[in-house]
Amino acid sequence: MSRVGDPGADDFGTLERAGDHTVLRYRRRLAHPRQKVWRALTEDEHLAAWFPTAIEGTRTAGSRLHFSFRESEGEPFDGQMLAYDPPSLMELRWADDILRFELEPDGPGCILRLTVTFPEYGKAARDAAGWHVCLEQLTHVLDGTPRLGSRRTAGAWSTVAMSSGSVPRHRRSARPRSGSGSTAMSDVRRAAGAPGARAA
Repeated sequence: MSRVGDPGADDFGTLERAGDHTVLRYRRRLAHPRQKVWRALTEDEHLAAWFPTAIEGTRTAGSRLHFSFRESEGEPFDGQMLAYDPPSLMELRWADDILRFELEPDGPGCILRLTVTFPEYGKAARDAAGWHVCLEQLTHVLDGTPRLGSRRTAGAWSTVAMSSGSVPRHRRSARPRSGSGSTAMSDVRRAAGAPGARAA
């Protein structure tokens, strides 16, 4: 596994209030150089394996971005690249959330920090489970041993997003998708240790 050492609280994220916003923080110690992890964070062919949406737009600070769910779980939405400094920093506005990815060298590997800033407190705890699943999938992708298919990873996050309100109601798909929803939610519940989760 790419993470080094015993798992701690950062595995599932830490939650704090910052004025009118809520901030989730994750820290992952990865056994891969920054350049490899940076490619996984920024290049479309790698993003498809772990990130919930496709990212369309120029990878430069200030550029407009467009996001769409690969399985059409919700309607597309817009955002912006706020900061882009390869291979150490990428910050973007993702709908109403701010995602900040930071990489710093750590011997032969690196440390990844993800900070997610939310405008609401109520949905942050639920979204934390989804981002945990995505980071777990990123870890497995880097190791070459993916645990979930990319579709199930995206579905797992989007199921949490829909239930928590991360995706605005008017942007959600009006047609529920059959089959994968219950499985995806079970994956998230098991990962987060949520009540009602059944062992695989």
